[in-house]
Amino acid sequence: MQHVALATLPGRPCPIAASLELVGERWALLVVREIAMGSTKFGEIVDGTGAPRDRIAARLKALEAGGVVVRTAYQERPERFEYHLTESGRDLLSVLDALLGWGDKHVVAPDDPRRKRRYPRLSAQR
Repeated sequence: MQHVALATLPGRPCPIAASLELVGERWALLVVREIAMGSTKFGEIVDGTGAPRDRIAARLKALEAGGVVVRTAYQERPERFEYHLTESGRDLLSVLDALLGWGDKHVVAPDDPRRKRRYPRLSAQR
């Protein structure tokens, strides 16, 4: 697990700022969402997020270094990997559930045709 010294952070250092050092980049939490929803292979994660492949590769490396995901080989030739959430990653699911509720209430337009769709709570998938 990667730790952040509060003294190294600018402004008002706190655990929120430290957390954002690891998961505050745009695609990081969407990668966690995709893995939580069962997309464990690189291509599936890219498809689910809609992000460029190089961005997802960078996020996966950072999340692995930070102890949020673990990479395991599922094929030798060519070597391919799948990704799973660690305990630390699973602990982020309640954060994603909170963002889901907040976004549904405050960000998504009331007349958006997809608004009525029910999204699964990710913390229920632990």
